[in-house]
Amino acid sequence: MEPFSTDLLKDKVVLITGGGTGLGLAMGQRFAQLGASIAITGRREEVLREACDTFIDSGYNAFYQPCDVRDPAQIHELIEAIYNHFGRLDVLVNNAAGNFISPTERLSPRAVDAVLNIVLHGTFYMTLEVGKRWIEQGHPGTMLNIVTTYASTGSGFVTPSAAAKAGVLALTRSLAVEWAPYGIRQAAIAPGPFPTEGAWSRLSPTPELEEQMINRVPMRRVGSADELANLAAYLISDYAGYINGEVVTIDGGEWLQGAGQFNDLRQVTPQQWDVLAEMTRKPKQG
Repeated sequence: MEPFSTDLLKDKVVLITGGGTGLGLAMGQRFAQLGASIAITGRREEVLREACDTFIDSGYNAFYQPCDVRDPAQIHELIEAIYNHFGRLDVLVNNAAGNFISPTERLSPRAVDAVLNIVLHGTFYMTLEVGKRWIEQGHPGTMLNIVTTYASTGSGFVTPSAAAKAGVLALTRSLAVEWAPYGIRQAAIAPGPFPTEGAWSRLSPTPELEEQMINRVPMRRVGSADELANLAAYLISDYAGYINGEVVTIDGGEWLQGAGQFNDLRQVTPQQWDVLAEMTRKPKQG
């Protein structure tokens, strides 16, 4: 059953960074199904062209232009091109990311910059370019940032990503206050494990690591792209017009699993619980 009206996002023009593959592409497809016009960007033109063709072949209104979000000049050219093509922009989805696992002491400054420049600086540059234009035009809009659950807690072995995503989360909350008077709304999604071909191979490169990641989730499964895309569609819709500065976690309970002091007791078998119960019933020797 379709959970939304098919015109939920009608007349909205949405820009998705990192929109040619993975979760970015899934969000774009969902938004288009709900009536939005889609602009996608990324660094690989061939990938963007193929993705855009799938939109157009399905009868959707779509546009692409390559852009390296680390370069403010390219961002300016991209936004100009979107306005020339659509005449407007209503929603920005900051989805472009970079990440890999490594002990922090093994990282070079170049490796650190590779993540921070895309995730933190790229998001900031894109947000600033779009936000300035909206403020000058008096045009209300919505910005949705894709962060991660460890943006709030930190995480070992992905330290540059944790630091960068924490910065994006702070950006989300800061601008929720500062730009709300202009009619510009901020929201964020913090996904847990969502397998995509690129990210999954870097973050769970072996079957053993993949199994461990799934076992951390109380629901014993990873998320599907459709689940995240549906959440994103709601958050950028007018129905979420009073949600501002919030981060919504979608992780099957993984974050809470790691937070509870006794959560690992779920590994105790029924037989072991019987033994423990007997032990606690025994009278104390005094």
